[in-house]
Amino acid sequence: MKNSGVNLFDGVPVGKDEPSLVSAFLDQHDFAEGTRRLIGLDIKQFARWFAEANREKFVIGRVTMRDVLDYRDHLRREKGQAVATVNRSLVLLRRFFGWLVEEEHIAANPAKGVKQLKRQPLAPKGLDRSQVRKLLREVELRQDLRANAVLSLMLYAGARISDVVGLELHDLELNERSGSATFRQGKGNKQRTVPLPLPCRKAVQAYLEVRPPMKTERVFVGERGALGERGIRAIVEKYGTICGIDLHPHLLRHTMAHRFLEDNPGDLVSLAQILGHSNINTTALYCQRTQGQLGEASERMNY
Repeated sequence: MKNSGVNLFDGVPVGKDEPSLVSAFLDQHDFAEGTRRLIGLDIKQFARWFAEANREKFVIGRVTMRDVLDYRDHLRREKGQAVATVNRSLVLLRRFFGWLVEEEHIAANPAKGVKQLKRQPLAPKGLDRSQVRKLLREVELRQDLRANAVLSLMLYAGARISDVVGLELHDLELNERSGSATFRQGKGNKQRTVPLPLPCRKAVQAYLEVRPPMKTERVFVGERGALGERGIRAIVEKYGTICGIDLHPHLLRHTMAHRFLEDNPGDLVSLAQILGHSNINTTALYCQRTQGQLGEASERMNY
């Protein structure tokens, strides 16, 4: 059943035409009943704030851009609503006032020039130490040397899935005290050589010792030849399932970036070189805190 508008602003001082205008807006759009109810509540909330903030009745023709700006800040700062929730309210008001302009009830849309809030940039998610430990233990328990080498290149060298797929035998330099891998198939066809820490060198060397002879120079092979992206992804996802983790190759690369900065605070230049970032601003995202870290930091506050 569609709202008549009579009780829409129950308890809120409004002009005589406002309930019928809101009802007309709702009736001219094919909103589901639940959506109609939410839109009505949103408009009522704005009307109540308007009346209290300006100490006057809510009259649509008297709403200014300043009102919408202040309401946006009220929702975020005083009500503590999430950025997504505040932006949803702004989109609704912009649509409602836009309809009023189209119907020639008002001359201009006061919400049109009000920008939505920007979402706070958060660091890409990575695995915590316990998850990495569990992952590597499961690989070791199954003596899966190929999977160990694949995962180690992502966890210790920040390799992309394309890096792992394109890696060839002559791209590896493995010594007792040092080692490196040259990724020639990087993003944007950029080549980079990255160091391989001891655990990674050991994992790769152990796999090479049992790698079946193949005509291909590609490092990672299966029964039918070189593994493609689907094969590498299947290895990663298999162990994600075993460990109960929603695992994908890029998550391991993010994990490496987080761990590198934890052990080498602020060294964005080195990390950018390892990851193959041409713009250090991309690497700087890893300096942002995750949502969980922000929550833990907030919990430590005390007055």
